[in-house]
Amino acid sequence: MLAVGEFHTAFELPLHVVPQGQIPGSLAALRVNLLEEEVAEFKEAVADGNLVAIADALGDIAYVLYGTALSYGIDLDAVIAEIHRSNMSKIGPDGKPLLREDGKVLKPSTFTKPDLERVLRDQPPLPFSPTTRGA
Repeated sequence: MLAVGEFHTAFELPLHVVPQGQIPGSLAALRVNLLEEEVAEFKEAVADGNLVAIADALGDIAYVLYGTALSYGIDLDAVIAEIHRSNMSKIGPDGKPLLREDGKVLKPSTFTKPDLERVLRDQPPLPFSPTTRGA
């Protein structure tokens, strides 16, 4: 997140330091388009079986994803940590995962949903100067 925040700051790209429920429609559309472009590149790399292109596309997806989170003022690392906590609660009471026939992990009675509302509410300001050019 810090590297992408540095990029957004250096290039004066929209960055919020606290969560924003709304960003301008043009910025939201740009972020969606950027993600779609990178996913399309990933699909092409997978179809070609080109490992270097796969790695490049995955890195670009992550970079754009973090930039999108910063556009909304979201600490994506904290969100991922909470989703991971929730996913780990899918381990059954016997210490084993409950799997469907096709390998999908099922939710046992011990499962707890991620509390993203709390994560966003309790998020401290991100360690950047806000930039709002184009926001």
